[in-house]
Amino acid sequence: MTTPHPGRRLRDLMDKSTVAAPGAFNGLVARAVAQAGFDACYVSGAATSVAAGVPDVGILTLDHFAKTVREVCQGSGLPVIADADTGFGEEEMVRRTVIEYHRAGAAGLHIEDQVFPKRCGHLDGKALIPKDQSVSRLEWAVKASKDCSNGDFIVCARTDAKGVDGLDAAIDRSKAYAAAGADMLFPEGLHSEDEFAAFAEAMNTLGDNRPYLLANMTEFGKTPIIPLSRFAELGYDFVIFPVSTLRTAMGAVTRMLADLKTTGSVQNSLEGMQTRQELYDLIGYTPGEAWEFPA
Repeated sequence: MTTPHPGRRLRDLMDKSTVAAPGAFNGLVARAVAQAGFDACYVSGAATSVAAGVPDVGILTLDHFAKTVREVCQGSGLPVIADADTGFGEEEMVRRTVIEYHRAGAAGLHIEDQVFPKRCGHLDGKALIPKDQSVSRLEWAVKASKDCSNGDFIVCARTDAKGVDGLDAAIDRSKAYAAAGADMLFPEGLHSEDEFAAFAEAMNTLGDNRPYLLANMTEFGKTPIIPLSRFAELGYDFVIFPVSTLRTAMGAVTRMLADLKTTGSVQNSLEGMQTRQELYDLIGYTPGEAWEFPA
């Protein structure tokens, strides 16, 4: 029996209810996301970048991102939406990015309309490429999806226009991106539930042609903490928690290292650590027994 494309699996999930997708920055975190019972996973460009020790300004290559996407897809076994920043170049590279992410096992990706080098979506000082240039990139991405997956691979259009030109500009660009064939829309940097509601209501005017809607629930940014249930009420189909796992992990790591430096011992940190057996359980490993790589 043919296994459905991850993009098709994710569409089926979103047609039933709002899907939560915690971020995973490596295969082990991806396994934890699946073990916790989530139905989807997300690869953040910010988390991928800072996990490599560099800021989120478009420094890493497509090959670096695709490797992380592949590890997360294999580790979780879940449909994965992955950040593709500004597409790693112009139309030719956008096409290659779609195909490489598809080959890595992703359900889809999102591409944003910032100039390169991009900035985190919740920082000020962003700048946008012209709308027609962004539309052209999306058209190339949609064609690549059709060529490599019969259109099952999800092309999500992210706009950062809210932080540059206001909500009306974000709505205008998103409608143009929908007309270009985007399967999903991602309005970045919204400030309130009212803004999320207004954006969703504007997209509902597209009727049966309305793409899926993605909401970014990141911490310490422009968006207040909004629960998944409220995003569902507001009309959003997919909610990402992009850097939550990395922030949690690094908070624990830095506290442990500070205590180790002070005391010379890990004794105070043992209670917060994952045990050897818990780690083995997470990766499905029993010492002395052959471990099968996932098919």
